[in-house]
Amino acid sequence: MKTVWVKAKPWDKKLVTTALEGGADAILVDEADTDKVRALGRVAVIAKNGDMVPGKDVFTVAVKSQEDEKAVVEAAKKGPVIVETSDWTIIPLENLIAKQAKVVTSVKNLDEAITASGVLEHGAWGILVDTKDALALKKILAHLKSSQGQTPLVEAAITAITPVGMGDRVCVDTCTSMTQGEGMLVGNASSGLFLVHAESVENPYVAPRPFRVNAGAVHAYTRVPGGKTRYLSELAAGDGVCVVNSKGQVQEAIVGRVKIERRPLLLVKARANDSEIGLILQNAETIRLTLPDGKPVSVVELSPGDRVLAAVEEGGRHFGHKIKERIEEK
Repeated sequence: MKTVWVKAKPWDKKLVTTALEGGADAILVDEADTDKVRALGRVAVIAKNGDMVPGKDVFTVAVKSQEDEKAVVEAAKKGPVIVETSDWTIIPLENLIAKQAKVVTSVKNLDEAITASGVLEHGAWGILVDTKDALALKKILAHLKSSQGQTPLVEAAITAITPVGMGDRVCVDTCTSMTQGEGMLVGNASSGLFLVHAESVENPYVAPRPFRVNAGAVHAYTRVPGGKTRYLSELAAGDGVCVVNSKGQVQEAIVGRVKIERRPLLLVKARANDSEIGLILQNAETIRLTLPDGKPVSVVELSPGDRVLAAVEEGGRHFGHKIKERIEEK
């Protein structure tokens, strides 16, 4: 998730409140206003008497020529650098990001924020929002703090559904209410993840729990922010997970609770992009995968030949990080 700072100089209580509500990571204020920020909420303050001190923890460099880019790279060895330029263009930012400098670029509106966050795919390390328009700030934060981008989804053809006996499965209760077509990417191997649908469906057996994904057995992988994966058994309250919809749009959700219980299990196998993928799920009507049109389908209704959504990738993972290495998982 992109680091977002908000500039509130001179003091603007409405702007700071909007920043706090939108999930800003830090507020840049004058020294006299540090306690005002702390009275409104718990957030990092950038000020001479704040949590991050300008000139010590955070640096500012004006970029007017290529020579100034060298100063940014040097300063970035000590901490994040706020880049100031009167003639902001994408070219110097590309150069700095390519040099892996920890750049914080200033933006005034959503279009600038989208551009800065997408340069060279990774975008600037951080965004400093410099606007007096609280509505514009709200839009920028909504985009940068909720969106995790896009992940390609493919159709996977079911090849087998087999009861495998009892085991421990994981329910992930998030702090997000999911709708039709939304869930989590989960799989036996990180190279093939099914879109397991949230329990947002009305049914005669149990009330909907749109915040919950009954995700699979304890050993399974799930996609988390930063392009990483984690075992379901590792998740705990406060962790971030990726919520994905049927169009491949990704947002971060915070885990509120994890429930691990012993239940009867099913092994679901499928073929996607000439690869076999699999997942062990609870054997129950309320557990659903996702059809290509975004509708949920219960695992007890699946048949060989049915198509569901999945994410596949080449290579493997090491401690959750994607690596280029030949790994076979069966």
